[in-house]
Amino acid sequence: MKKIILIGAVALFGTMNAQTRFGLKAGGNLSSVSNLDDSKAKFGFYAGAFANIPIAGTFSIQPEVLYSGKGVGYDGAGDVKMNLDYISVPVFFQYKATPQFYLEAGPEFSFLISAKVKADGDSADFKDFINGFDLGIGLGAGYNFTSNFGANLRYVAGVTDIVKDNEGGDSARNGVFQLGVTYTFGK
Repeated sequence: MKKIILIGAVALFGTMNAQTRFGLKAGGNLSSVSNLDDSKAKFGFYAGAFANIPIAGTFSIQPEVLYSGKGVGYDGAGDVKMNLDYISVPVFFQYKATPQFYLEAGPEFSFLISAKVKADGDSADFKDFINGFDLGIGLGAGYNFTSNFGANLRYVAGVTDIVKDNEGGDSARNGVFQLGVTYTFGK
């Protein structure tokens, strides 16, 4: 019985592995942080790799590993920005509505790699005041123009407070719109 289960698992993994497609993606971020006075959205970018794993007919799972630049700008005198750099690991469930168009949703696990405030050319590190882990929930859609090239739009809403030891204050949460392109290897 154990041999049959093992052979079945190997066959299933082999089938899934043969259908798995890998690719690269990159694009722009329009990010904000909730409950920060006088803040405004900031442009950044994201880039990384993904694997698209079919699980049943029109459904697939797409884990990704991305660099994602988030943060905010501030209104007022001078050019002031809070830059938050993350390694993000989204795990999205995709539904192919048509052969080219898909909808997606899922969690995004982000790990802080850098936190800096830049003001009028000067920069200060404030990583000690920002939580090292951020959880978000994302929704998106995409369109594959060919079997290799596509575009996608996604919004990820932060669930966790990014400020360490934020006692009594309103939670500060990341929010980011992403618009980008994808390249998938193979056919």
